[in-house]
Order: sequence, then structure tokens, then C-alpha cells
Amino acid sequence: MSAFLKLSLLSRYAFLAGTLALSLALVLFLDNAVGRMIFGLSVALLIVGIYDLVQKRHSITRNYPILGHARFMIEAVRPELRQYLFETDFEKLPFSRTQRALVYARAKNEPDQRPFGTILDTYLSGYEFMGHSVRPVPVPDPSSFRVTIGNDQCRQPYSGSVFNISAMSFGALSANAVMALNKGAKIGGFAQDTGEGSISPYHREHGGDLIWQIASGYFGCRNADGSFSPEKFAKQAADDQVKMIELKLSQGAKPGHGGVLPAHKVSAEIAETRGIPVGRECVSPAWHSSFSTPVEMVEFLGKLRELSGGKPVGFKLAVGQPWEFMSIVKAMLQTGIVPDFVVVDGSEGGTGAAPVEFSDHVGMPMREALLFVHNTLVGTGLRDRIRIGVAGKIVSAFDVVCALAIGADWVNSARGFMFALGCIQSQSCHTNKCPTGIATQDALRQRAIVVPDKAERIASFHRNTMHALADLISAAGLDHPSALRPHHLARRTNTTDFKLFSQLLTYLKPGELLESDVANELYASSWKLAQAESFDAARGDTAQ
Repeated sequence: MSAFLKLSLLSRYAFLAGTLALSLALVLFLDNAVGRMIFGLSVALLIVGIYDLVQKRHSITRNYPILGHARFMIEAVRPELRQYLFETDFEKLPFSRTQRALVYARAKNEPDQRPFGTILDTYLSGYEFMGHSVRPVPVPDPSSFRVTIGNDQCRQPYSGSVFNISAMSFGALSANAVMALNKGAKIGGFAQDTGEGSISPYHREHGGDLIWQIASGYFGCRNADGSFSPEKFAKQAADDQVKMIELKLSQGAKPGHGGVLPAHKVSAEIAETRGIPVGRECVSPAWHSSFSTPVEMVEFLGKLRELSGGKPVGFKLAVGQPWEFMSIVKAMLQTGIVPDFVVVDGSEGGTGAAPVEFSDHVGMPMREALLFVHNTLVGTGLRDRIRIGVAGKIVSAFDVVCALAIGADWVNSARGFMFALGCIQSQSCHTNKCPTGIATQDALRQRAIVVPDKAERIASFHRNTMHALADLISAAGLDHPSALRPHHLARRTNTTDFKLFSQLLTYLKPGELLESDVANELYASSWKLAQAESFDAARGDTAQ
């Protein structure tokens, strides 16, 4: 046993001992330039090794001086090695190589066809497909793929594309990224959601349609104490470039979680855009100060509609406790105030930075959340008056088809348009060192984005995705995406069977929630727990 321990000890320090021996041997060759260079390198390694022996922070290098650093170096480049050399085409980390390649090709107007057939295993459980018709119709014009948003309480309805840019703030994105996205939206005739960071000068540079998101920080429309300012809101909302107002309750990547922009990141530009002091920590609370009950919330939405001159007003949320959304719907019924739209953000949504537990385990995934919101509005007779937008890892035309067939009226994409800008999924958004200049405020890094070129790519990605959507619905015998229904899609349930989405998913009948007997237990129990006067569950009984 003693001999084994000695051998173990010797092997652990062998590299350090060898470095020492090499340094001593090279003393004889100091009159040679190459010898001096190697001697200098060996002495440097020897110093590192001695430091490793005495330092107390890393046990690996304390036990394996010099050699232990190899572990840290390999670990540092592991994500890049995996992404470029080892991951398969369909590993979604969080987007697969196939998904990224499709976006890149469409953004650059390169061929996106594939030879030799699918490389998917079509007999694998979970495989999804669309049923085509024996009577396909002529391919419709993608420019007609629009949806009118605005009910009878809205005075300025908006005709929006079925595919738009999801919420991404200036501050999270660079100035050049914001300008390229907005110019692309202008070229392609679709909308850009500002994100909660408000409307920056870069959003206004090219005049693309904007969906102005108002979050708990009320950036761009706040008083000095952080409360909502009706006067500042009305002034910004009056701008013709602002087409809709979106009240953000929560987002998919970190639902129920506020945010903090560190003081050193609050530049003069960001401070001016958000209406906050320069160089001071910027807090986005987890909850709104303007309302505390469902009734107060829908009344606040009504106030925003009036202050904006009657523009479409709605709210965005990641669905969590189901009765809370139903409480908002009960408040609509009680007050008679009906928003024009709801945007559903799935828990698979992205963000610049979020706690891992929130990203992985909080909130409903997009499809379940979309179905729940759609059913609740159908079951209360409000669906015809409220449009539904949805976001959550949507990058292809088939992703769009799935969302619309389940119940959405339009879809938003954030990371899809980031890929079109040139994002390489380095996952360094939170470091301010984005290698492509998209998610950074570093002026030198963001100059990598040439706005006119990237704007064309944004427009091309949208245009080519809409053409692919047109081909898909044509094959299904439809002339507009709004005609998509759950029976147009199917999912394999095992190696021998598949079911239509209409068979897999539960759909309520119009007005069913207003009747005394609701068959589905989730909807029935959640509806009983919901109350317009409070977000708390009625009777405090959340177990039913």
C-alpha cells in the first residue's frame, strides 16, 4: 500500500518535477536563442506549478500542479467543441444545427431545399406531421397573411403580419441590432416588439411598426418614483409608429421574476430611453404598482386604450397558476372591458439572463399555455373579440403552422430573428461580450452589425418563411393560415399509431365555462377557484 501511495504521489507531481528538471538542464543552453526561449517557458510553468502547490482555491491544481489547468482550459472550450464538432443535427441546445441552418439560409436567400429525403425518424414517438389534401389549392400570396387586431372597443385596429419580431429591449440588444430589426420590419411589413426597455431612438430610425411593451418598470412612461405617468405614456403612444400597446405581466424565460440592470450598464442612452437616472441601478419589479386585482388590471388596460387614442391594447403573460388567467377573464366579464389581444409566452422562451431553475422549471410550455388561453376565451364567449399571439422557439413555417392550428392568430419569434441577424448561439448574451455584436452595448463589438445588410436578411427571413408557410397551407387545401385547425396536424404516439391534434388535445365548446357543468376537470376546478376581485384562489384551496 505504501508503494502504491508513493507511486500515486510521484505521478501527480510528475509534470512539475519534469518541468523543474527541464529548467535545470536548459541552464547549459542559455547561449542559444532557442534554448533561452524554452528555458523562459519552463521557468514560467515552474512558477505556476509552485503557486499551484501553495494556493488554496482549487483542489485540482493543488493536487495536480500545472497539469490541472488543462481541465479548466478544456472545460472553457467545451461548448464550442460540442456545437461545432460533436452535436448531432437535431440536438436542441437550445436550437439544433438544422434549425439554425434553415434560418441562415432563408436570411441569406440561399437554397433551403434538402436532397435524398428526410433524416428524421418518422416512426419515432412524438414525430409530428401535417396532413395534405388530394385537392391542393394554388399557392396563396403571402402578403395576405395578416390578421386584424382590435375589437369593438378599439378605434384604431391594426392589420398585422402573422409572423413578427418578439420582445427584445434596447439594452439587451445593441443599437445596431435594434436598427437592423426595425429596418427589416419596415421592408417586410411586419412589427417589432420593443421589449420592456421602451422606445429608443434606434427603434424610430427607420419607421418600422412597433408594439410598445409596458412592463412593471414603466420605462418610457414613468415618474421619478417609478410609478406610471399617464402624460408621458400618452405622448409616446400618440406616435403613429406605435401600432399596439402590450402590458407585460410575465415572460416565459423567467416568469414571476423581476430584473435588475446594474448601475455600470445604465448608459446615457439607456437612461434617456427608459427615463431613469444615469449610472444608477435600474430595477424591474416582479409586480405592477398600478394594480393589484384582476378588476384593477383590466381597468388599467382600458385606461391605456383611452390614453393611446383607441389603439389595440392587450397583455403578455407566461401562464402559471391557471386560475389567475381565469380571474382576469372573469374581470373582463364583470367590467365589460375587453382587451384586444393576449400574447402567450411559453416557458421555453429565451432571455439575456435568467436563473436556471426559472428557465427549466417554472411556467407552462407554449403549446399547453396557448391551448389553455384559447379554451378559456372560447369557454367564456370572448374568443371572437380577443386575438391571441404566441411565442416560444418558433423559427420555421411548420412551427408557425403548429401554433396557428392549436389556436393562435399570430406568432412572434425572438431568437429566430436573432439568428437572421447573425447570432451563432454562443450563449454569452449576459456577458456583454456577444461575438456577433447583437446582445452587447460594447461599441466596438456592435459595429460588426452592418445595418443595411442585416436589415435585408431580417426581411428575407420573414419573406422566405412566409413563402414556405404559403406552400404548406396550399398543400393542405387552404388559402389562408387562419383556416388551420387541429385536425390538420398529427403526432405519432408510438411506433405503430398516430393521432390528430384534435384527438390529442381538449377543446371547450363556446360558452362552456359559463354553464354549470364543465366536463374537463382542470378547467372546471380552475374556473371555480378564479375570482375577479383577487388573484388569490377562492377559498384558498389550490389543491382542487
